[in-house]
Amino acid sequence: MADVIKEPPGSHEPTEFVKTPKKAAASGWIGSALEYYDFFIYAQAAGLVFPALFFPGDNPQAALVQSFATFGVGYVARPIGAFVLGHLGDTHGRKNVLVLCMLLIGASTFGVALLPTYEMVGVWAPILLVVLRLIQGFAVGGEIAGASAMIIEHSPFGRRGYYGSFTLQGVQAGQVLAAAIFLPLSYFMPAAAFQSWGWRIPFLLSAFVVLAGYQIRKNVDETPAFQEEAVHGEVPAAPIVMAVKENGIDMFRVFCMALMNAIPTTVVTFGLAFATNAAYGIGLGASQYLWITVSGNVVAVILIPFVGNLSDRIGRRPVMIVGCLGSGLLAYPFLYFVSQDNFIMAWVFAMLMWGCVYQGYNAVFPAYYQELFPTKTRVTAFAVSQNLGTLVTAFLPAIFAALVGPTPAVCAPGKPAVFQPDTLAPSGETCRALADSIESSVVWTVGSITFGLAIVAAIACFSARETFRVHMNDLGSKDAVPVPKAEYDRIRESGVDAPV
Repeated sequence: MADVIKEPPGSHEPTEFVKTPKKAAASGWIGSALEYYDFFIYAQAAGLVFPALFFPGDNPQAALVQSFATFGVGYVARPIGAFVLGHLGDTHGRKNVLVLCMLLIGASTFGVALLPTYEMVGVWAPILLVVLRLIQGFAVGGEIAGASAMIIEHSPFGRRGYYGSFTLQGVQAGQVLAAAIFLPLSYFMPAAAFQSWGWRIPFLLSAFVVLAGYQIRKNVDETPAFQEEAVHGEVPAAPIVMAVKENGIDMFRVFCMALMNAIPTTVVTFGLAFATNAAYGIGLGASQYLWITVSGNVVAVILIPFVGNLSDRIGRRPVMIVGCLGSGLLAYPFLYFVSQDNFIMAWVFAMLMWGCVYQGYNAVFPAYYQELFPTKTRVTAFAVSQNLGTLVTAFLPAIFAALVGPTPAVCAPGKPAVFQPDTLAPSGETCRALADSIESSVVWTVGSITFGLAIVAAIACFSARETFRVHMNDLGSKDAVPVPKAEYDRIRESGVDAPV
């Protein structure tokens, strides 16, 4: 397929400007990979090192909850960023907001590498960490919505699911890189050295992320759909007001579907702490567990374009519903095998849950969410509703740690902490017996919350309209008529969108 597409006059696609789908997809992929490298190295550090470095160390559960809370703070800033950056994306163009996102997240992540610890400056350490996390979250609030709008609006009709999936393939690739940086550092460095300064290296590398990302983003073309609106004076003054008024119910559906972020939150963030925090008494090594993160994302990177293409063939809704329910149900066996210190089976179920089945949701939502809204409000409506949904899931690790936290400090003393199974806990039972009870509670409590949120997401998806056979100019309209299947299949095969 050519990378310069001019839609014929009379089409319900933008016809005044050319589409460049491959260039847009490459920009979205690389930009998302670079930005989510930054965002997810924080997720790794929140589980591995921040509890000991930025918070008082006399209570492991409190330190873990506080560390996960600062991780969640980044998600608090995301809806604010979604409002601001979504407004800019709908009023000043997708390209400009994506360049701004890149600069903000790179600078804030680099700043984390320079932070002093709690032992150095006391309470200022977590305060500074929160400030930088807020800036980082603000920038990410506009990234996926802006990048996927850029790709979808450049995509040929009948291929939006395929091209749109590259946004999330880039996100997964960024996570692979984040975990891959931590793996050799945590494995080869002495624990004391990694805790002291080794963890800062991935954050310092964000300087290269900013330079590379800026060059990529500044060379991409603005989308034909937005350019046509700008030329004809149809850019809205207040996109959020228009979005809520005209597509408020769809925004609520996206909010509910975005609760599926509970799956990566459970695996990557809470799962890492559950498996490796000495006070839980499981004993998996940090570098060992990080292979789950790397492997799951590698599998996802491979599968995502195929799943996106499948949604172009059979529709967005069936693929997403299977992804939601299947991955939510698999949370139970995954957590069980982690609790049993069975790395092989934990790895297998992580690949099934997160690497494979979850991609039914993950690969399709960039296209589906965009297709629920018109061009005028697309970035704002997507960004605000999706980020409000992920905000709910952002605090799940802290909630999980509060509900089923690790054993008390007496069971895992020292730095680095070492679990003492035969020590008596304050409750009078041995630390091993207490840890076994906690591990069982984690499986049922965390698993049930995760599956419950997946059910909510599936119901929201089921209630939404199908969009994969609706033309770009008709998207967001409840009265839009899908292209007949035979004609749709012909357009997909030929790449030529005849006048309709």
